[in-house]
Amino acid sequence: MSSPSATSAGGAPPRARRLRRTAAAALVGAATALSAALPVSLVAAPAASADAPSREDVYVKRVMHRMTLPQKVGQMMTGYVYGSDARTSDPRNTALYGVATPAEVVEEYALGGVVHFAWTDSFREGPEQLARLNDGLQEAARGANRRVPLMISTDQETGLVARLGPPATGFPGAMALGAGRSPEDARRAAAVTGTELRAVGITQDYAPVADVNVDPANPVIGVRSFGSDPQLVADMVAAQVVGYQEDGGVATSAKHFPGHGDTATDSHVRLPVIDHTREEWERLDAPPFRAAVEAGVDAVMTAHIVVPSLDPSGVPATLSKPIMTGVLREEMGFEGVITTDSLEMEGVRTMFGDGEVAVRAVEAGADVLLMPAQPRVAVDALLGAVASGRLTEERLDESVERVLRLKWHRGVVADSSTDVDAVLPTLGSAEHQAVAQEVTDRTTTLLRDDAGLLPLAVGEQRDVLVTGWGAAPAAALGAALSEHGDVVEVQEVGASAPDPTDPPDPGDPGGGPADPALETAVAAAEEADLVVVLTNGAWSSPRGDRQRRAVAELVATGTPVVHVAVRDPYDVAHLPGVTTSLATYSTTPVAMRSLARVLHGDVAPAGRLPVDVPAADGSGVLLPLGWGLTYGADGATPLGGAR
Repeated sequence: MSSPSATSAGGAPPRARRLRRTAAAALVGAATALSAALPVSLVAAPAASADAPSREDVYVKRVMHRMTLPQKVGQMMTGYVYGSDARTSDPRNTALYGVATPAEVVEEYALGGVVHFAWTDSFREGPEQLARLNDGLQEAARGANRRVPLMISTDQETGLVARLGPPATGFPGAMALGAGRSPEDARRAAAVTGTELRAVGITQDYAPVADVNVDPANPVIGVRSFGSDPQLVADMVAAQVVGYQEDGGVATSAKHFPGHGDTATDSHVRLPVIDHTREEWERLDAPPFRAAVEAGVDAVMTAHIVVPSLDPSGVPATLSKPIMTGVLREEMGFEGVITTDSLEMEGVRTMFGDGEVAVRAVEAGADVLLMPAQPRVAVDALLGAVASGRLTEERLDESVERVLRLKWHRGVVADSSTDVDAVLPTLGSAEHQAVAQEVTDRTTTLLRDDAGLLPLAVGEQRDVLVTGWGAAPAAALGAALSEHGDVVEVQEVGASAPDPTDPPDPGDPGGGPADPALETAVAAAEEADLVVVLTNGAWSSPRGDRQRRAVAELVATGTPVVHVAVRDPYDVAHLPGVTTSLATYSTTPVAMRSLARVLHGDVAPAGRLPVDVPAADGSGVLLPLGWGLTYGADGATPLGGAR
């Protein structure tokens, strides 16, 4: 695929070209739809001359002229609402906002956006209910805020973070796509995901993740990143921006600027510090965000991290004008919407109160405040800052204009409704599922096969024990292997940390507690022809000891063992008895189906490590970035070509 950020000779910048194309597409046949948002005189007006204002300009000017100051503040806020129906009361809304129904929240605060999560019950009754909820929220927004529709968003990164579940099409996530090394596949995955989000009325996806996962111990990014190579991440991010926006029709938000990849601290609970020099930041963290800007990304999400080389003041990037305005806007030329990460996270609340956080975020350059911890406090603080002269209304107008133009560009102004009848035929369609399988088949990575176990011999019926971490992925893999003719037994073991109150196991030289599930799995392994054992974080997590012990005892049975890391690929370095190991980077059903296809030789393994795998003793790299094996005439052979 040609680079999605390429600029033709003598042409306009790619963002400008894309926005013109998108805006034009949104206007085709939109006169009827726009009549709900604009005066009849404007909708029916003849096409503007080259020197006259565009319809977009007229729309933005008229809407802003009629907005009150509180409505402008509301347009700069995106909050969550509780409940599966727009007009049904929920006491959680009353506690947070002072009004009971989701629609009343939108009306009371004149919200510019709503974000959905499973814990808000947005997805509780399925995709058709979600579509009806979104229609109800849009109706409330058009009545509350001068007929301005909402941006309705969620985190649908795919893989580990996917709010919209089945029947929506599942993909294995960013690191798996990084292993596949195909920007075209990344774009196709984004196109399918964006199309399905738009079908249920979600108009913005907080994706792709543009963080470069430099630190293997990163507790919050990990497999959400495309990898540890800045250029690989940049290529994939640019491709997904195009896939989501141009192919899928939803806005994107590259995150988390200026880069959350090199930290062992989770900004949900503490304030991380990134100690990269300016030169290291330019080399490691900046390339994916520069690529996103070149690709025309609609929005960039901030990170609640301190980067002293970019701003020595010690405040989080979300609240830093030198970073948000100085670096992102002025140096990198980003003209779109800056949205904060959730303002409920402790990383941004460690230094200031919630009202001060809201004001400082706007002073830094933020256009949208995502999930203020105390919405009324945030609103009052912004209104007070304007009244005192600390913030000007003109500063708010800059942000409101960006938000309105984004809604115009993505066609939300032209049509914010959903077709409930089209939801189920779109989500998880046969065409979309086929794309997901094709893409995922190219991501499974064979890390080692010293014993020559793979691919499994054709025509043999074998008894297979699928065990290890995770009931859901084990069951999905078991079902996929059964379809290949294997007789499969599934037993989960090692998924939880040991209970310190359990009695010690006399057979464990380390004095660990007894594990009846492991004892059962070991007995089953002794009777099986093959064991496939899954691990998740066996290299570091609190449950790591239990997983490593489980693998060691399964290997000790003498039955051939295939190990699969279903999240971080680092586990292989901590399992010395394993001679055959693969990585899927994902627990999704489609990843387990691809794994079964690779084990049986239906497809050859084609994934390459998107990160280095460090040696367990810290002495260096065990398996380098780009490593991967495939099937050759004489057994597993390294994949050729560029890493």
